[in-house]
Amino acid sequence: MNTDPGDRDARRPPGGLEAAILTALREAGRSLTPGQVRDLVAPEGGLSYSAVVTTLTRLHKKQAVTRRREGRSHRYGALVDPADLVAQRMTALLQGESDRSGVLRRFVDDLAEEDEALLRRLLDDD
Repeated sequence: MNTDPGDRDARRPPGGLEAAILTALREAGRSLTPGQVRDLVAPEGGLSYSAVVTTLTRLHKKQAVTRRREGRSHRYGALVDPADLVAQRMTALLQGESDRSGVLRRFVDDLAEEDEALLRRLLDDD
């Protein structure tokens, strides 16, 4: 991972590190230490241990991961998948708006045709 702050193309999108960590935890199928998570998410290096610990702590506060003390460290396990986390963020943003209809209309208007069709199919299934 390129850590140059001026190279925006190499940076993860918002929520990207959380998603990568959750994916690593789910694929591992067991609880992991922050160091193990870092090694899975960025085997080539370039990701600091403190960034992983900070992200895991935030995910724990969001109830997206379990945390259990082991010695002087913690082990973490996934409770949700990345899609759950994105949906939670979208719901929180929508709940903070007074004009929900306007927000949803603009959201749907900005969707790619394939995503709009998928959303319509999902709504029809309920």
